Amino acid sequence: MKPFLLLLFTHALSINAMSEVRLSNIFGNNMVLQRNKSIPIWGWAPPGEKITIQFNKQIRKTTGGKDGKWYIELDAEPAGGPYQLSATGKNRIILNNILVGEVWICSGQSNMEMTVSNSQHADMEICNGGFPQIRHIKIPNTISGTQVEDVAPAEWQVAKPATVGNFSAVAYFFARKVFKELNVPIGLINSSWGGSMIETWISRGALENSEDFKNTFKEISFSDIEAKNNQDFQNIIKEIEASEGVLAPFTSPVNWQSPSLDNSKWKKIALPVSFDQVGLQKFDGTIWMRKTIHLDKGATLQPAVINLSTIDDMDETYINGQLVGSSNTYSDVRRYTVAAGILKEGNNVVAVRVTDNNGNGGFFGKPADIHLTCSNQVIPLAGEWFYKIEAFKRSAPNPNSYPSILFNAMINPLLPFAIKGVLWYQGETNAARAHQYKNAFPLLINDWRSRFKQGDFPFYFVQLASYRANNGNSKKGSEWAELREAQTQTLSLPNTGMSVTLDIGETNDIHPANKQDVGERLAAIALSQQYKKNIPYSGPVYQSMQIAGNKAILSFLNIDAGYLVKDNYGYIKGFETAGADKKFYFARAYIENDKVVVHSDSVAAPVAVRYGWADDMPDANLYNKQGFPAGPFRTDNWPGITDKVKYIITY
Repeated sequence: MKPFLLLLFTHALSINAMSEVRLSNIFGNNMVLQRNKSIPIWGWAPPGEKITIQFNKQIRKTTGGKDGKWYIELDAEPAGGPYQLSATGKNRIILNNILVGEVWICSGQSNMEMTVSNSQHADMEICNGGFPQIRHIKIPNTISGTQVEDVAPAEWQVAKPATVGNFSAVAYFFARKVFKELNVPIGLINSSWGGSMIETWISRGALENSEDFKNTFKEISFSDIEAKNNQDFQNIIKEIEASEGVLAPFTSPVNWQSPSLDNSKWKKIALPVSFDQVGLQKFDGTIWMRKTIHLDKGATLQPAVINLSTIDDMDETYINGQLVGSSNTYSDVRRYTVAAGILKEGNNVVAVRVTDNNGNGGFFGKPADIHLTCSNQVIPLAGEWFYKIEAFKRSAPNPNSYPSILFNAMINPLLPFAIKGVLWYQGETNAARAHQYKNAFPLLINDWRSRFKQGDFPFYFVQLASYRANNGNSKKGSEWAELREAQTQTLSLPNTGMSVTLDIGETNDIHPANKQDVGERLAAIALSQQYKKNIPYSGPVYQSMQIAGNKAILSFLNIDAGYLVKDNYGYIKGFETAGADKKFYFARAYIENDKVVVHSDSVAAPVAVRYGWADDMPDANLYNKQGFPAGPFRTDNWPGITDKVKYIITY
């Protein structure tokens, strides 16, 4: 459902590389380079062409190789700037406003991709988003069946109110906290894709050398996936044209925003709705939606606001033929200001051009979320609209259609950019294979560390938040609890850290809006472990259990200042206990001599305790006095519901 780019630009780049010096697309105006490390700079040029790189007071010279590539390393620089970088051959490239500081790659799926504009208190955060020493680049969503050498073109942006709304929220709030503590520039390379599974971010070489995944590629090739995608596309077009008529090419120009256009013969649709609910589940392309509303005299004297909830993927919204807002991010809440003078007494036409790039599209949210607020009146916009397909498009295989294709296109081209570390928020898509994630996640971390060749750089990740996925719990089994356990076990790798977020999820939203706490908890890990600040960064961590009669007595680490129970009556919630029959019962828990004592009247001889063991566990309320939550855990190792679920390629 998310925007993507095919690597059609690579052919043009290869031709261009034969005629002039070029830098990798990761280098640009406003970028941040990693401090206190050698700085790799690379690109392409005609073979034998002499190239001079200048940065700050450094000058380096090289020549284009026989393969059209060149590479140099600048000496390490302390934090500072702004500087200029130039690359000179027969042509000259100049990049401006470059800083040297701390660079973090931010990757994963939609909760990493989710922008500041969709976080809680978004308007306030955007208004206060003036941090010119924080920079962000979003690597375009791109797939490739083979490893490519350059990322798709993108721009580094300076954090300011006009831009920060498009930054990864988790990454930005992390950077803001670190910047305030260190006062050094922070660069964020956001290479994330909503809904992506972990296998697509791991290199083919690493997968083939893994016992779990070594046979993954033997049955189906990426060309098989592409061929099936092409055949599916032809079948989809036949189905749609059978009911909609012959469709135009994707780039067909139209003027369907005009208020004078007669849309009486268009088909009707009730909004909000996803396209798959109206027979368009296989459609990718552009659809126009139009609705006429009547306003009384005097209702149009002041600016208005139109709310359309979220639209997957992209929209352009017009009122009476004038563009009032647009977004290219599927998760953005569409809330556009309508300037005075656009609305008029009588009939007004709202026209929304929706482009769905991949997967299901449409209008999402509740009917009450779609309305126009005008002169203190709320005019509902849900219900009957008219729609017409403008054009269709050929969709690429989705990012989960084949392993390694996001590594190939969105990570490999970043090598060997100098970085401080990685922030990772992913796992929702892998919950059904949680047991295998115990191998897949360390495999990814070791793979990236090996390929970046910068040692065991810090790799910090977010544990899945509370969410009612499948209503899983100890009784029926919980994929999400097992995935969180796999994440916790990954902490056995050196220089890793985990932000526990069980307490800040949302029962009915897989994308919790509170990204401030997520980013700041990650920042606390970095500030403590990497930047040697004497601050807490972890909640209570389960250490051991003793049984005394009908009670289980639990010991924890990270409780030097004592426990904190977030409950008005001091009740500890979230604990369960079971006997040898493996049947769990909710348990009472209390603190005694720096231990947590757990017991249930239904379990005379406890052998196991679990805490927070469910998809959705908002009641879990055990913290340390520094305010960090205890992570979910279990003391048993009984078989889980994901133990035998393995990754396979399907098409």
